[in-house]
Amino acid sequence: MAKAQDIFKEARKLYKNGYKCIAGVDEAGRGPLAGPVLACAAALKIRNSKHEIRNKSKILNLKFKKIRDSKKLSEKQREEWYKILTTHSDLKWAVAKVYPKTIDRINIFEATKLAMRRAVEKLNKKLRKTPSRVKNCTKLRDSVILCGIDVVIIDGNFYLSSHHENGSRDVTKTVLAAPTQKAIIKADEKVFSCMAASIIAKVTRDRIMRRAHEKYPQYGFDGHKGYGTKEHFEAIKKFGPCEIHRKSFKPMKKNL
Repeated sequence: MAKAQDIFKEARKLYKNGYKCIAGVDEAGRGPLAGPVLACAAALKIRNSKHEIRNKSKILNLKFKKIRDSKKLSEKQREEWYKILTTHSDLKWAVAKVYPKTIDRINIFEATKLAMRRAVEKLNKKLRKTPSRVKNCTKLRDSVILCGIDVVIIDGNFYLSSHHENGSRDVTKTVLAAPTQKAIIKADEKVFSCMAASIIAKVTRDRIMRRAHEKYPQYGFDGHKGYGTKEHFEAIKKFGPCEIHRKSFKPMKKNL
């Protein structure tokens, strides 16, 4: 994991380059055999002081010095961090889901990007409803300014589609709010907003799978959360796939 004092380094650099609203996006549930793939976009709220991001990062580094990528936390630790992050007044966030039927239709990679785009769009709408005093944002009556996202840091080595191609109505070609994207491998270990998004996405998806267990108790979704464990494969062989299984996945095709 990156040292605590480094988790705001990327945000400080972007802020110095003129970007005022910096969001991070990450996913949860790309590998499971069942359930949705879910993405979270998160942004740290910055006001108009040019020194605020530096001062805020010092404060938050102390408070969040034990924060980790969600995969390196226990379930209990993730729940604790989820509560801290989702109730923090300076952190804005939004989640979006893509369900198995769409995953089977467009493939998991495109579904992951679609979930990320939807999360970014939802966060952008939420931010534009929050008055701010940041320059270069949309001016409304009475000099109130609403600021949307102007750069997204993506956890990965890919970028998100930013326009409709050839007038296509394909769901994989949805418009992305932020004009600038930056892909960073393992950003969920290096960049605060992506670390926060990683935890929120993971906890939200785990809760969805626990609810799925109530409807389909025979599969044990409350334990493995849809991943391909021995218990899960045995349940699939015994009961067959259910509505929320990803039937396009190779391990699932063997049981159809």
